Amino acid sequence: MLRSVTGLLLTRRVEVVRAAADGLYNQHGIKKILPRACAFVLMLGMLLHVAKVVGEPFVPAGFPAPLVPSDNPITAAKAELGRHLFYDTRLSVNEKYSCASCHIQARAFTDGRVRAVGATGQLHRHNTMAIANAAYSASFGWNDPKLVRLEDQLRIPLFGIKPVEMGLTDPLPPQLVQALARDAYYGSAFVRAFPGERPMIDAQHIIKALASFVRTIVSYRSPLDRLLFADDHTALDATAQRGMRLFFSSRLACASCHAGVNLGGPLRTHDAPRISPVLRNNGLYDVDGKGSYPVGDTGAIEHTHRARDMGAFRIPTLRNIALTAPYMHDGTLPTLDAVLDHYARGGHSGRYRSAQVRGFTLTQQERRDLLAFLNALTDHVLLADSRYGAPHTRTHFSSQQSPTRLR
Repeated sequence: MLRSVTGLLLTRRVEVVRAAADGLYNQHGIKKILPRACAFVLMLGMLLHVAKVVGEPFVPAGFPAPLVPSDNPITAAKAELGRHLFYDTRLSVNEKYSCASCHIQARAFTDGRVRAVGATGQLHRHNTMAIANAAYSASFGWNDPKLVRLEDQLRIPLFGIKPVEMGLTDPLPPQLVQALARDAYYGSAFVRAFPGERPMIDAQHIIKALASFVRTIVSYRSPLDRLLFADDHTALDATAQRGMRLFFSSRLACASCHAGVNLGGPLRTHDAPRISPVLRNNGLYDVDGKGSYPVGDTGAIEHTHRARDMGAFRIPTLRNIALTAPYMHDGTLPTLDAVLDHYARGGHSGRYRSAQVRGFTLTQQERRDLLAFLNALTDHVLLADSRYGAPHTRTHFSSQQSPTRLR
């Protein structure tokens, strides 16, 4: 991997670094304090940091180690248990819904709906977020910067009532505990995952197992990854390469929000555990001419009560973005073309709109190039990876092998 990163200076990937550095140079006032050459070195240093080979077995080469809580370390047995629970409809109030009902592997763990629908048929206000690479998220959900722990987030779909998602209660219904205890798999799986702990079949341990499984779902085999981490110069065709240069250019400044190995918001990692979440207003709405968002879905202001957080929502990853339509927090935009139209216009120029959303022009060829690059962020291997699939149709993780030893 060090050879691969050193090759940045010897191969066409130097263009990626230079383009990213140009974007960095023109953003956040950096050009006021750094010459352009320093921005290039800074971006290269970021890539060198990313390329560090880490010890976590579920982390692919080239990715930083995510922050895993000390009270819930990932083990093969726990992640495998979490996989079974993820696909088990018994974890819903009517035994008809599972986590996978909204997070469908073939759709890059989204559901294709404008807004999510819970087990009872209740329509939610937000679009289903992709969960691949959630291990790196600095916050969870669309609009709560204080929700920074995956285990805490999982309580919302499992036990939340406004709206109902899975519709469970904590403590768990006795009939559910009994059913899992009698199950041929779960009876021993909880013992393997949580040896010596009592009681084992309860909300706390189900959440820990689910969180462990979700953290192991890592998307890392897109064409862009093959270019950057495997020196595969055939991974992106000429159209996608032109789109990549546009994406990282200062003119479009896409990378001012969609950055890092996740092409999203800030990464919380083992080496950077205190990174703060960043939520931004992308100008999707201005319902009153003063920058307000629709009543009932106003963004981070609901949690922070700060006026400047009106319309601020989490920056999602762009990995597998071609598969996760419709887009935006409420599924308003149906296609990637519609997304490009929105950002080209600069959205609504409300008082709270992020300074990064400023509009741009694209020729028809540039639009095709940019769409080609966005399609090159699709990890087709992820969509059928048996380690993340339904247990009744997929092989189990080996108890001797880490569940996500990525190669």
